[in-house]
Amino acid sequence: MRLDDLLADLRAESDTLRAMVGSAGPEVLGLDTPAAGWTVAHQLAHLTWTDEVATSATASVVPSVEAQRDWQQVLAAAAASPATFVDDGAAELAAAAPAELMTRWDAGRAALVSALRATPEHTRIPWLGTSMKATSMATARIMETWAHSLDVAAALGITPTPTDRIRHVCHLGIATRAFAYAGRGLPAPQEPVRVTLTAPSGATWTWGDADAIHRISGDAWEFAQVAARRLHPSDTSLVATPGPAREWLGIIQAFAGPPGADPQPR
Repeated sequence: MRLDDLLADLRAESDTLRAMVGSAGPEVLGLDTPAAGWTVAHQLAHLTWTDEVATSATASVVPSVEAQRDWQQVLAAAAASPATFVDDGAAELAAAAPAELMTRWDAGRAALVSALRATPEHTRIPWLGTSMKATSMATARIMETWAHSLDVAAALGITPTPTDRIRHVCHLGIATRAFAYAGRGLPAPQEPVRVTLTAPSGATWTWGDADAIHRISGDAWEFAQVAARRLHPSDTSLVATPGPAREWLGIIQAFAGPPGADPQPR
């Protein structure tokens, strides 16, 4: 997909969350979300922090002493506290005054889109663990914004409206199959898996070898929630053949880093 289309989807996903929280006073920011120990403020702070870090990473590919310095500071913090530096960043910003948090979030969202749009097509952006093109960075930010929007929606008692933007989340969950196994210290199976999903619009999306005997099929909105580790497969209508497909569906994750606590059946 072209970068302009991805950035339009990123902005739309971000704007949807922004409209959801509104003015976001203390009574909203203090609500607990399904993530243990995280309030709405933590969710927004995490997105703000990650947008700012992603902007630093993107800007660092341009010959700029300041941009390079900012990115090196991020890497130093990651090296000093690899297990906690992401959560530490969210906790620090979550403690800020509501107006400050919202202002930084709004500014960070806009700055990231601008930085990605200005990135040359084939330039690889450094990131925590691997480098990626601007299109991949935009896709990852769509996924994370959408996933944390689910947590905020649950805290506010809002039922999100499914859109076809979740195709990006489904794609990441499928593309990172080997990583899901590696993150758990497991060897990735070599057998191909065919994935067939029904989009919110009614369209059919497919990935993988059409002749594969191992298959996953069902609703794309449910698959995306499973891939974001917000929903247990047994609480969905997804169908997976026994063996590699069913095993993968149980550990799939669309995001980098450790898998965290497995979602429990409701």
